[in-house]
Amino acid sequence: MFVYGPVPSRRLGRSLGVSPIPAKTCTFSCVYCQLGRTDRLTAGRQSFFPKESILEEIMRTIDPKTTDFVTFCGDGEPTLCRDLGWLIRRVKASAKVPVAVITNGSLLYRKDVRQDLEASDLVIASLDAGDERTFWEINRPHGTQDFESYILGLADFKSEFTGKIWVETMLVRDMNDSEESLQRIKDILDEIKPDGVHVLTPIRPPAESWVGPPEESAVNRARQMIENAASFSVVESGEFGRDGFGNARQAIIEIGSRHPLRLDQALRIEEEFSEPGSIETMLKNGDLVQVAYERRRYLLPARIARGSGRKP
Repeated sequence: MFVYGPVPSRRLGRSLGVSPIPAKTCTFSCVYCQLGRTDRLTAGRQSFFPKESILEEIMRTIDPKTTDFVTFCGDGEPTLCRDLGWLIRRVKASAKVPVAVITNGSLLYRKDVRQDLEASDLVIASLDAGDERTFWEINRPHGTQDFESYILGLADFKSEFTGKIWVETMLVRDMNDSEESLQRIKDILDEIKPDGVHVLTPIRPPAESWVGPPEESAVNRARQMIENAASFSVVESGEFGRDGFGNARQAIIEIGSRHPLRLDQALRIEEEFSEPGSIETMLKNGDLVQVAYERRRYLLPARIARGSGRKP
C-alpha cells in the first residue's frame, strides 16, 4: 500500500500519508529515526512504482471532507521519487486538498527536485545541525552528500518557493542541544528565513537506542534563541483512518510501518475492528515487538524493531 491514514498529526491535523518509495529508502540514516536504520542509503532518484498506481490509490482513499492535507512523506525520503512533481500536480487538480511534503531537504540543491515541489502548498524540511561534523553524526547521510550543498539547497528553495516552508529541528541530547550548537543552527535559519520553525524532540523509539530527548531547559533555550520557534514535544492524539484495511492486523502493521503506534493507539484499532486478541497474537508470532521509550509503550513491526537493533 502507498497510502495510509488519515493519521492525526500534531501540525497538519488529519493527514493522509503517501509513501511513493520503498520502505527505508533514504538519503540519510538519522540516529533518531522512528522507522529504524535505513536499509537502502541512496541519493539516486528513480520511479520506484508506477505513478498511476500511486495516484489511483490516493484518489480511491481520500475523503476531502475529513482530510486536511495529503502529505508525501512515507518511510524514507520522498524526493527520491522521480514522479513526485507529477503526483503533486495530479492530486492538486483532482482532490482539491492542500498538499504537504515532509523532506529531509538533502536533495533541494537539485533544480529538478525544487521544480517538483513548487506546486505543493507546504514543505517541511529538516535542519538538525549547524556544522558539518554534527550533520554527519546525527543525519549520517549518503556519501555523495555534503553540508554546504545541503544548506545552499534550503536557501535556494526558500527564495524560489511560493508556498510555505517550515523547518524542523530535532534536538538530540548531548548532540545538538548545547547553546553553541543552537547558535549555529540559529545563524543558518536567520539566513534562510523560513515561514516557521518547529523544535522537535524524540517521542517514539529511535533508530539508535541510546538516543534521548534533551532536558526541558535545552528546549526552552532553543525556543528563546530561535525566532518564532514552536516546540512539539507532546504526543499526538486522535483517531487513525482504517479504510482500505481488511482487518486489525493489516491496519496495525501498515500504519505502524510508517507511524509507530503507542500501545493505546493499537488497542483502539483492534477495538474498532472488533478483533480482540489480535495484538497478543501478533506479539506471540513475532510480527510485533513491544518496546518502552520515555515511559510509554510502543508496538513496532518486526522489521522496524530489527532495523533498530531493539529487543522486547
